[in-house]
Amino acid sequence: MNSNKQINRRELLELGAAATVGAIVNTIDQPSIHAADNARDESARLSGLAVEYDQHDGLGLATLVAKRQVTPLELLNAVRQRLDAINPKINAVAHVFFDKAEAQIKEGLPAGPFRGVPFVLKDLGQQLAGTITSYGSRVFKDNTPDFDSTLVTRYKQAGLVIFAKTTSPEFGLTTTTESVLFGKTRNPWNLERTSGGSSGGSSALVASRVVPMAHGSDGGGSIRIPASCCGLFGLKPTRGRVPMGPTQFESWNGCSHHHALTISVRDSAALLDVSAGIELGSPYFSPPPARPFLKEVGADPGKLRIALAVGTPGGTPLDPECKKAAIEAAKLCESLGHRVEEAQPPIEDAWMRDAFLTVLRVSLARTLDDAAKPLGRPVTDKDVEPVTWLLAQAGRAVNVVDYSRAIATMHQVGLAMAKFQEKYDVILSPTLSKPPVPLGELSLSPASIAAYGKDVTEFGPYTAIYNVTGQPSMSVPLHWSAEGLPIGVMFSARFGDDAMLLRLASQLEKAKPWAGMRPKAI
Repeated sequence: MNSNKQINRRELLELGAAATVGAIVNTIDQPSIHAADNARDESARLSGLAVEYDQHDGLGLATLVAKRQVTPLELLNAVRQRLDAINPKINAVAHVFFDKAEAQIKEGLPAGPFRGVPFVLKDLGQQLAGTITSYGSRVFKDNTPDFDSTLVTRYKQAGLVIFAKTTSPEFGLTTTTESVLFGKTRNPWNLERTSGGSSGGSSALVASRVVPMAHGSDGGGSIRIPASCCGLFGLKPTRGRVPMGPTQFESWNGCSHHHALTISVRDSAALLDVSAGIELGSPYFSPPPARPFLKEVGADPGKLRIALAVGTPGGTPLDPECKKAAIEAAKLCESLGHRVEEAQPPIEDAWMRDAFLTVLRVSLARTLDDAAKPLGRPVTDKDVEPVTWLLAQAGRAVNVVDYSRAIATMHQVGLAMAKFQEKYDVILSPTLSKPPVPLGELSLSPASIAAYGKDVTEFGPYTAIYNVTGQPSMSVPLHWSAEGLPIGVMFSARFGDDAMLLRLASQLEKAKPWAGMRPKAI
């Protein structure tokens, strides 16, 4: 077709003053008009879909696909539009691979409960063949495994379409998502505040409604902390519930657990259904559920005995807004028929924390030693961030007897907590002791190492104990500060009783819905 015949519709209307529309149409290649019209229609359709897309949770999107109201590729394109518009503001994505996601769709998606739903993995602890898993570190910036992790395989079998990996601080070591490798991830509620860590890239994307749910991992609070910072539901399942293999069946001696950050409770439950289950070779086994977790959503939790533990475990300061959030949550629980009484678990915080940090430091020292092989030389302080290096050096200095004693201590902490919860079904506390703090305060490359230790301990004193004990624990978005910042409330159950937490969470979601709360900073 000649270039002088490439006339679009706007030019056609402008020319109408000089000639009739019919005469002009006769000079134009008819198929080109139809192609242009079709392209505009498709663009308008995708634009409309992009607007509508963020009104649904994951199961809602899967329903649209099942009813053929939208295709998986259209959903993926809608996500691409939102990501292009929003990610430059929040910096939540480490690696993007829409080409692999498109190939996954073209190969045919399994008829799972999330068929066609776009999904992201945290850039830590899980492998997707042919994509980088950097752990937020320059040491692994080119690490490209040729296999899928067990959990990733289960996600794919559920029909999820994986298109990106989200940012993490180096090795998930802090409670903010900032790194030398990827920079600062920003909170959609306030772009100068942290989105939490270490699953802060996932929390920022979900809070921005780029995706309705995202993978996360939690070694000391790294699902619950970003859930609190970004106004999301974040469940850390029981140890052994979700697979970690096949190359590594535990992290931090069983303290690290994987699951997701979601908008809705039902998405978290359904995602747990598709991912949970025993894994060949795993040293841990979580009690199997009596029925699918999704069936717990909307089920009566009964009259629960709740221990209200507001004070920080180590006696560090507690922001009035975080205290208020927990107390109001307790009153809400009482209004729903539960019995609440103040009670603090009889566990010495310093005893627990020293054991936890010993295990973390030794595990990190091993990670850096193992990195020497693919790197071709030993890792030095120039390869990692200052706090990372100091923690690893401390790990190398740990006496083998002290390491063994730390593991034994963690087991005793679990026993003490189990005895305490013979009386209580749930422990209710703040998730964090402060609202989301400004970026820069908790970075692994801090202005002051001494200040970092104090700041990180004071920000998140509540969460790590449930990693040590292996219990299920969740952060529920029930409060917003006077400044409009999200503040989560944490509920923790007996080992293996994830189902009860989901029943309670869905009851709280119905009583005080949060899905309509949207950040205004983006």
